Amino acid sequence: MARITPQTAANEVYRLPPRLFDARCRACWMVASILALVALSFWSLDLQWARFLSLESLRRMGRFAAEVATPALEPAFLRKLLPAALETMAMSVVGTLLAVAGGLLLALPASKLHAADPARWRAPTRLLLNALRSVPELMWAALLLIAAGLGPLAGTLALAAHTCGVLGRLFAESIENAPQGPAFALRLRGVPEGRVFLYATLPQVLPQLLSYVLYRWENNIRAAAVLGVVGAGGLGQMLAFHLGLFQMSETGSVLIAMIVLVGIVDALSYAARRLMAR
Repeated sequence: MARITPQTAANEVYRLPPRLFDARCRACWMVASILALVALSFWSLDLQWARFLSLESLRRMGRFAAEVATPALEPAFLRKLLPAALETMAMSVVGTLLAVAGGLLLALPASKLHAADPARWRAPTRLLLNALRSVPELMWAALLLIAAGLGPLAGTLALAAHTCGVLGRLFAESIENAPQGPAFALRLRGVPEGRVFLYATLPQVLPQLLSYVLYRWENNIRAAAVLGVVGAGGLGQMLAFHLGLFQMSETGSVLIAMIVLVGIVDALSYAARRLMAR
């Protein structure tokens, strides 16, 4: 055992902190590169801050906000708003459920379940998941409108396609990062791979998968409202219609309905997470 002398103890006590930047520190170079990219981004963009913060621009934004802040509350308009809000909620629910089913089916071949797993379909399946989530929901909706026509079906399928790519990748990462002990024990006993997944891997990753699903449902309620802009139904279609006619009071009512829906989904997600944590 090394003997600690007073001089050694003094050196330990008065050791200088590490330098802020070290040429051998990879993390330092990475942070410096990110800061350089951020600086180049600001330099390359034509950000007209003076025009944005001018008195005339602030006056216009204030007038617009004041018009939107006086929502239309006529019973005839609210009778149209409620079905649109329910349609948006239904689009988000069905789209998310379809994405969960597709994402879980694609996550299995996209995962390397154990060290000896050849995972032959891992690369092509991950490429498919990348393609699904790389295309934005609006582009999926525009493509599906050609086949399904105007209405909520195209919006629901667009949500399902994009979210399937997102959830499939998240599910695959969760499955690969699951502790291998229980699954290894079942494989030693000759249990088939499907039952190993059901009894060992899935119970461990299920809370994380449900958390991902709830998070994406929250995102889909917002995306479903936006998809209506391209004719996919729901609140987004009403928003595009009234905003295009500069009917600010009706636009404000639609925005309030969107906020209420997001609040409801947030509350349901929070309650579900609390139940899972018990």
